[in-house]
Amino acid sequence: MPAPLRHSLFEDLQALAAAALLGSLGLGLLKHAGLITGGTVGLAFLAHYASAAPLGALLFAINLPFIAFAWFTLGRAFTLKTLCAIGLLAVATDALPRVLAIERLDPLFAAIAGGLLAGVSMIILFRHGASLGGLNIVVHWLQERFGWRAGYLQLAIDAAIIAAALALVPVERILVSLLGAAVLNLTLAINHRPGRYMAA
Repeated sequence: MPAPLRHSLFEDLQALAAAALLGSLGLGLLKHAGLITGGTVGLAFLAHYASAAPLGALLFAINLPFIAFAWFTLGRAFTLKTLCAIGLLAVATDALPRVLAIERLDPLFAAIAGGLLAGVSMIILFRHGASLGGLNIVVHWLQERFGWRAGYLQLAIDAAIIAAALALVPVERILVSLLGAAVLNLTLAINHRPGRYMAA
């Protein structure tokens, strides 16, 4: 079996930029609709709703403790790419309202489109040896180490975090948010399977 083709530096850089742009659009839709999601992004949403601090800055700060885990378990290249991805996503998320104004947004559409955009963003990063940080790092490691399906594992974690949001987010928004989390994680489960993608 031939060795997998390696991505060039340019390919990795465009992947980080594309993932940050798509991810920020997904998070922007969820935020504008007052929704929540799972993982460390969900924790950042909870902190944002509770404090009104910038979502991107919170996302970056919450992810920092997971970088050490990535360094020791997934290697320097993965960690540095992930740190860059988180930084770009944080900047893009906080800059998005300056370049995009949404006048009307249906919460169901926001949940579906936001979840899909976030899922595609994560797939791009996974295929370039990176992630959006936090719990995604742990999930990615579990998939690589034990073959556990990232999408299904992430779905269980996300459901627990969304349930914890009941104190800050109305119940109807929680239910819509669960749809967004399902779309995100089904996108991962269907489109990101070990062995199907050979580039490294």
